[in-house]
Amino acid sequence: MQTLLRTPLFDRHVALGARLVPFAGWEMPVQYEGVIPEHLAVRRDCGVFDVSHMGEFEVEGPRAREYLQGLLSNDLDRIEPGKAQYTLLTNEDGGIVDDLIVYERARDRFLLIVNAANREADLAWLRDHELDGAEIRDVSDDYALLAVQGPRSLERLDLPEAPAFTFADGEFDGGACVVNRTGYTGELGVELLVPTADAGALWDRVVARGAVPCGLGARDTLRLEVCYPLHGNDIGPDTDAISAGLGWVCALDKEFTGASVLRAIKEEGPAQRLAAFVMEERAIPRQGMAFLGDDGEPVGVVTSGSHSPSLERGIGMGYVPTALAAPGTELTVDVRGRPRRGRVVKKPIYQREERNGG
Repeated sequence: MQTLLRTPLFDRHVALGARLVPFAGWEMPVQYEGVIPEHLAVRRDCGVFDVSHMGEFEVEGPRAREYLQGLLSNDLDRIEPGKAQYTLLTNEDGGIVDDLIVYERARDRFLLIVNAANREADLAWLRDHELDGAEIRDVSDDYALLAVQGPRSLERLDLPEAPAFTFADGEFDGGACVVNRTGYTGELGVELLVPTADAGALWDRVVARGAVPCGLGARDTLRLEVCYPLHGNDIGPDTDAISAGLGWVCALDKEFTGASVLRAIKEEGPAQRLAAFVMEERAIPRQGMAFLGDDGEPVGVVTSGSHSPSLERGIGMGYVPTALAAPGTELTVDVRGRPRRGRVVKKPIYQREERNGG
């Protein structure tokens, strides 16, 4: 039986009465007070997530930039020290080994923050393609990561405004940390990177300032409302970036693993697309449910689905034939043997202008 890993904040989650569940080999809080109140706290005010299970790799050396340019889909030349970039690690077929954020610390020194479930596979992939002059180190165990998200996050932390996808070494209530202007909720926020030993004190200070502790359940509904893909659900080694709607993070004018395949898919047009949809009837779509054609036969599959606390209706994403992916197209979802109507919508499902309404 697998022994689950625990983040440095495990004891605090227990003390707060969190419901703990296995996730990517870790024992993680799925909720505290409940998914809906935690979700709404982030949309309306400020929440804090323990995301210390994420992986961190340092890549440095005189050929570090060249090395990463040949493996990552986005163009590192679009950023500079102090800036970050969302990007993909792709295979020879254009499939998505992982989606990640790369932080440029210096022209020859980078930090990659990767999905927890893919930490070992990513590291193996990177080392299999290693170049002389580019050193990779797995420093995941050295750091903890707290995501503080919501429209009042910077106010509650007394942090200055900063552009999205920038970062800086800073100080918070007397403790040193790296302040990353990144997140996975679609809201204003930061992700605070600190040495493992400092995680508990940082968590206590953030909660004392009014951030609501939030679990993985709210993290999932928040990211789904704004159509951020989840690796293992919406994207994976068998799905390509073009079909997944992630062509915007693929610099197809440069060479990287799988680039030629992705160029061909873009030119020909993908056979299917990852579409966002809302339910028109009372029903909650779930991963693995089928989209049905006019003849009642499956034509696609739901990859992520849930109840939207913000919109109070069922929402989801899934792959459908390209002809059915345009906003406004009606879809039929097989909800446990019952056909239920849905409608394709433009991404994101949850629009920012709706925030003023609550």
